Amino acid sequence: MSGSDEGNIIVERIDHVLTMALDRPHKYNGLTPHMFDQLRAAYHLLDEDPDLRVGVLHAMGDHFTAGLDLPKFAGRFASGEDFSGEDGIDLYNRYGRRLTKPLITAVKGITFTAGIELMLAGDIVIAASNCRFAQLEPKRGLMASGGATYRFVERGGWGNAMKWLLTGDEFNADEALRIGLIQEITAPGEEFERAVELATTIAERAPLAVQATLLNARSYAFHGEEQASSEFMETQARMAASEDFQEGVQSFIEKRPAKFKGR
Repeated sequence: MSGSDEGNIIVERIDHVLTMALDRPHKYNGLTPHMFDQLRAAYHLLDEDPDLRVGVLHAMGDHFTAGLDLPKFAGRFASGEDFSGEDGIDLYNRYGRRLTKPLITAVKGITFTAGIELMLAGDIVIAASNCRFAQLEPKRGLMASGGATYRFVERGGWGNAMKWLLTGDEFNADEALRIGLIQEITAPGEEFERAVELATTIAERAPLAVQATLLNARSYAFHGEEQASSEFMETQARMAASEDFQEGVQSFIEKRPAKFKGR
């Protein structure tokens, strides 16, 4: 674990899965500009390395993150600088370049503000039962600007979103599951293992098909049904011309697990 005041991101490969850990536990993994830069580099590695198929974001210590270390970001807020994706992949998955591979987030303990927005920018969330969630910005004189204002509405509905966004109050894992912010609850200490297990399952599927599915679903989320539907036939034709599709057919005929190569 890091003792640096700026923290780090610990990156590890597990076969086709890239794990990325927030490492500043002595400060509740409070996020710093240095950590944002390192996390963006890790996202680039995940996106660009053809051997990597799924990412898992998690944290060292007892908590996911208390959010941004505000004093370290005060100048950037005042200048209007967008520090999450100004020179590459947007960590909040809002605009510009986005991850093209699935991201699973494992959260535990304190998961506040930017921590919620990072997890909602991914695709699947596994949460320990001891999670404490809060979108605290109204208590700090700010507005959430990493996607929470619309992702809460998208996943939880208007009333649920306004209840937690406007009050800034805490809610637990059961409530997060009820409104759709997370997908599974585990015992504390088991959330990372479960996230890697799920990531490994996804990594065993045809990579091109997984990415196409993710991007088409995202096309619907950002641009609507008409745009997503318009992409079906071209995408299917491209998938049908891949080696992985031929392997999928052959494995079906031979009644064996497919061995996909991502091409």
